Amino acid sequence: MNNKNFHGVFAAAVTPLLEDFSPDYDAIPPFLDFLADQGCHGTLILGTTGEGPSFSFNERSKIFKVATEIRQTHPNFILYAGTGTPSMQETIELNKIVFDLGFDGVVVLPPYYFRKANDDGLFAWFYEVINRSVPKGRFLLGYHIPAVSGVPLTMELLERLKDAFPDRFGGIKDSSGDQKQIVEFESIFGSDLLYYVGNDRLFLKALNHHGAGMITALSNVSGKLASAIWEKHLSDAPYLNLEDKLNHARSVLEKYPPFAPTIKAILHRLYKFPFWSARPPLENLNQENIELITENISKYILDGF
Repeated sequence: MNNKNFHGVFAAAVTPLLEDFSPDYDAIPPFLDFLADQGCHGTLILGTTGEGPSFSFNERSKIFKVATEIRQTHPNFILYAGTGTPSMQETIELNKIVFDLGFDGVVVLPPYYFRKANDDGLFAWFYEVINRSVPKGRFLLGYHIPAVSGVPLTMELLERLKDAFPDRFGGIKDSSGDQKQIVEFESIFGSDLLYYVGNDRLFLKALNHHGAGMITALSNVSGKLASAIWEKHLSDAPYLNLEDKLNHARSVLEKYPPFAPTIKAILHRLYKFPFWSARPPLENLNQENIELITENISKYILDGF
């Protein structure tokens, strides 16, 4: 999986919503154009920041379909789909849909409702999902976010999946925020599997340990900064001042969880997108917090790079 086409900066895209909380399908392609123009190499559709579990099967299917329109303007833009559900069969059906649409890969949560499942049970679940829905030439990434899912993906489980599907199990998106995971993953897999961090502060540490890059919420609004760091990393140019900016921006964002409504507020205030709502149970930021976060984060993500 050490394919440089899948390396770089990826936005965990927000999902545009109308006032009635229905998806704003027409807004998705131009928003993805914005991400590409800001320097993102690809995106994850309907991950955590995209509020994926809040949408029905039919809504997800249509969101995935309209997202592919980005390929008309940016043909090399990488598309990942968040398809994990507690239902093995529903996850399989979603995977089939996105691969038929031309997505490059899927990012799959473990069956998060069943928090006591052991590695044998999880292996059987992922085995069926990959075997029945991931075609040759495409791949599945496990989504390791134990603080949210309650179900960790152990290194032992990842090794078993790699051995069972060397060409279809691609690696993981690691949103644990644990630096030790980066080093342990490298020591076991090297560059044989793709490893993305979900925390911007770990971006360069991951790159220096055979990581593929990052898939983050902040990249919705910091694409120019993150891609500048990426380019300087590739050319071995100094980037410490840029890394500091990214770290400070991440620190500001973390003061206003959850990230989906916060990122939507920043997109509205700083980039003039419509004020997209978050779907309940998430709540929109109040005006005071919108003012605070946009004032504090703009100094890091809007400067020239």
